[in-house]
Amino acid sequence: MSEKSVTATKCRACASGNLSRVLSLGETPLANSLIPSNRLQEPENRYPLELVFCDDCSLVQITETVSPEELFGEYVYFSSFADTTLKNAEELVKRLVSSRKLGKDHLAMEIASNDGYLLQHYLKEGVPVLGIEPARNIAAVASERGITTCCDFFGKELAQKLKAEGKLADVIHGNNVLAHVADLNGVAAGIGIVLKPSGVASIEVPYVKDMVDHVEFDTIYHEHLCYFSLTALDKLFRQHGLYITDVEHLTIHGGSLRIFISKTDEPSAAVTSMLESEAAIGMKSVGYYADFGARVSNLRRELRELLEKLKGEGKRVVAYGASAKGSTLLNFFEIGKESMDYVVDRSTVKQGRYT
Repeated sequence: MSEKSVTATKCRACASGNLSRVLSLGETPLANSLIPSNRLQEPENRYPLELVFCDDCSLVQITETVSPEELFGEYVYFSSFADTTLKNAEELVKRLVSSRKLGKDHLAMEIASNDGYLLQHYLKEGVPVLGIEPARNIAAVASERGITTCCDFFGKELAQKLKAEGKLADVIHGNNVLAHVADLNGVAAGIGIVLKPSGVASIEVPYVKDMVDHVEFDTIYHEHLCYFSLTALDKLFRQHGLYITDVEHLTIHGGSLRIFISKTDEPSAAVTSMLESEAAIGMKSVGYYADFGARVSNLRRELRELLEKLKGEGKRVVAYGASAKGSTLLNFFEIGKESMDYVVDRSTVKQGRYT
């Protein structure tokens, strides 16, 4: 632990102290902390990366909380560089505008709105928008695009301020933000405060079942504090008078859940079925995750052997995408310049930096 991080001993969702270890990835640098050439000789902050399971509410989470200012004050991930993210956002917006008959008298809000990649589609449909984005450099880009943006972290306090200003939402989006939040209950409570009684919240999170089934350990990094099952999400939101009314299983980001939340407890058949399925396969017990660490170690050995073989044959190895997932893989597998010649990325913000 350092002055820039805190080690949790209780569950982020239910405050239980019954946490069981699933996997340790050692100490790693921040995944999106790409270094400019003039800082290559400076020491880089590294933090423990330990994955645990809450025996009481089934939430999978890491124990280390790096300060949000350290993680997100300046940020190099711009959503608009990801084609699948853009397509996913546009399709969802068009669907909600049509099904909920949204127009100029409604408000669409997004938590962690990034560069306006999603809210821009509401503007095109004539629906007023409000983005909440803590990263200064990214909020500035969104504002330049005409997206009304509040540069702040979303939680109960900000939600109360917005409500006092009369800013209540007909639809709230939270795409891949809940996993980044230390104060899960603050965000859930905040959604309840600014969501109109007839409103809907659409939340997307990485699905922990896909992470385990496909050994996607590289989705584990310090920005991703939590890894969700529908069971854990259901328990979290119920604490705040919010209910999951529908769920969709998406392929984006290695496998995600999109849940729809309202203030009425009317679950769809899809919600009931997935909750029953998770219970049936044992996802409410740490035993489900028991062999995850061993499978990650096997993958590490296989990839290192492959890279050693390729380099031994005189081949050059390059990577496409200076992603956060790539950082976890390179660090935990201890892959460096001896195995990898260089990395390519289409983001101009990342070009010229070092991973």
